[in-house]
Amino acid sequence: MKQVFLVMLCLGFGFLSNAQKIDSISFHLYTDSLKKGTHNYINVDGKTSDGKWKPLTAKDLTFTSSYGKFEGTELILPDEPTVEKLTIKAVLKSDPRLWKEITIWIKKKPDNELLPTNEEVLKNKPQKTGKSKRGN
Repeated sequence: MKQVFLVMLCLGFGFLSNAQKIDSISFHLYTDSLKKGTHNYINVDGKTSDGKWKPLTAKDLTFTSSYGKFEGTELILPDEPTVEKLTIKAVLKSDPRLWKEITIWIKKKPDNELLPTNEEVLKNKPQKTGKSKRGN
């Protein structure tokens, strides 16, 4: 029984040593401005020691902001913000020496764009003719 435990312990440490260490973190935002009165997803990825990017979550990072409040990886802003821009800081929990900070503007124009209805999209959809675009 003791030998089985030692083998399992060695295997466990071997597995942990193969885990890739995060060497740096970066913001990879999906937008250039934040929306008022909504949840804004803040995407931060970690670059591992083998050069691959790994998505990071609130389990991996501590988020702070100069305005608004965080719920996980989402920054929540009020309907009528009192600032034009804010600063967000993300700190890697496993290594607080790794952190990034970014300043992001809050969108001023309202989101009142009307998207086409399903019927309008289907009406304007090009018809398939069975021919390729090259005319072959």
